[in-house]
Amino acid sequence: MSTTAVHSLWTTAAQPLDKIPAPHIEYAQLAPTLIVVGAAVLGVLVEAFVPRRSRHYTQVFLAVVALAAAFAAVVGLAAGGYGTTKAHIAAMGAIAVDGPALFLQGTILLASLVAIFTFAERRLDPAVHGNRIDSFAAQAGSVPGSDGEKAAVKAGFTTTEVFPLALFAIAGMLVFPAANDLLTLFVALEVFSLPLYLLCALARRKRLMSQEAAVKYFLLGSFSSAFLLFGIAMLYGYAGSVSYARIADVVDGTVKTIDPALAGTMGNDALLLIGGALILMGLLFKVGAVPFHMWTPDVYQGAPTPVTGFMAAATKVAAFGALLRLLYVVLPGLRWDWRPVMWAIAIVTMLGGAIVAITQTDIKRLLAYSSIAHAGFILAGVIAATPTGVSSVLFYLAAYSFVTIGAFAVVTLVRDAGGEATHLSKWAGLGRRSPLVAAVFAVFLLAFAGIPLTSGFSGKFAVFRAAAEGGAGALVVVGVISSAIAAFFYIRVIVLMFFSEPTPEGPTVAVPSPLTMTTIAVGVAVTLVLGVAPQYFLDLAGQASVFVR
Repeated sequence: MSTTAVHSLWTTAAQPLDKIPAPHIEYAQLAPTLIVVGAAVLGVLVEAFVPRRSRHYTQVFLAVVALAAAFAAVVGLAAGGYGTTKAHIAAMGAIAVDGPALFLQGTILLASLVAIFTFAERRLDPAVHGNRIDSFAAQAGSVPGSDGEKAAVKAGFTTTEVFPLALFAIAGMLVFPAANDLLTLFVALEVFSLPLYLLCALARRKRLMSQEAAVKYFLLGSFSSAFLLFGIAMLYGYAGSVSYARIADVVDGTVKTIDPALAGTMGNDALLLIGGALILMGLLFKVGAVPFHMWTPDVYQGAPTPVTGFMAAATKVAAFGALLRLLYVVLPGLRWDWRPVMWAIAIVTMLGGAIVAITQTDIKRLLAYSSIAHAGFILAGVIAATPTGVSSVLFYLAAYSFVTIGAFAVVTLVRDAGGEATHLSKWAGLGRRSPLVAAVFAVFLLAFAGIPLTSGFSGKFAVFRAAAEGGAGALVVVGVISSAIAAFFYIRVIVLMFFSEPTPEGPTVAVPSPLTMTTIAVGVAVTLVLGVAPQYFLDLAGQASVFVR
């Protein structure tokens, strides 16, 4: 074939390319996510080019500046009216810029900022070979206990990759509650899950337990991703689109044009119900609701404690945001189908988390079951299916995330020769040894229990009131009973700390750097402010409770 003929083939093949429209991306409205992604990529370059001794400070500085800038961008968007009057769908229909998205992104960024301070903490363990060490393995790739690991510890290596990994996870979490089509939802899920699987495996102490937690999380997380993807495929077959608005229109029956290729399956209710159920399973796994909670206690216990705090707070916020958008934007036409199922899940989650927590002897496992019970309380607000329900869930998530990070930050301070002393027996008499640390932890436990004048009480009251107004009064009764059961084991820990005799060989309380002190102080401040004067923040959540469709 002559070259001219080949050339003519190329030109005919290339002609349609002129007609592909360029995507229209609103960069300013996606700024919070873009800033975090950019910083994460820069963090990877820092690992490649910055000398090892300077990496830690460079990464901490980069992460803190990026999260602060991204939060400023969220505040700027909210001040510009993008949460209310200018709310719209950006990025070619992929991302929603509206009140709930901005409120949840702001919460995730602030919670992540205080969590990053605990990642950077290097004063809790005594120095090894003259080098300060943090909570993460010296060299992630070395076998626990091997010569390679000992050499890495002696050389003073640290795994500074945790900062870009955390930033990638945060970027995924920012997109997750704002996703406006199912494919964006799935990509965001993977972007924040994969770094978390890695972060869980990087504990410096108890490395085998940490790696076991990561493998369990990875395997069960893969199952949840598979369920979600199956659900997306079915909903696509049902509606002929992955766009939230289009699926909602097909569910409501307002779509008149049917794609001939999908005429056979479009509008098939079996696909809708099975697909919706599978997507809900994927999201309820991330939330930690019973019966999809099996990973939670093992992963919370095995992961490095700073990662546990970060994951417990930020993942819950992102997952509940996505769950709210799915139920309120995509499936409001199915309310009579999903509400009874969510009722059952909320009841077993509240009772299951509270009852099993009573039997726990490890403080991190106890907090894990407590987080499962809290997922049940938040689901009560989701079930309300009213704007008040949305605002109460937003408020609860904001309050809960800071209490959680603060509580796990306190857990990192109580240490013995083997690292963190997480067995409850070691906490006996802590109030005599270190009254301030015990008092701060008591404040967090009282907030978890929902005692008045703490953020936990304001959050629970808002969620239960929304559920009662939404016709779920029986759910509120179960919630109050579960709260009473949960209060028992929180108060038990307080009694153990203040009214037991300290054991002579008990743990010591490490004096942290200003970083961890800041995390704990912010946690206490938010807990008390949202408890004593919650109205401004409840109003803020109320203004941010309208989804753009």
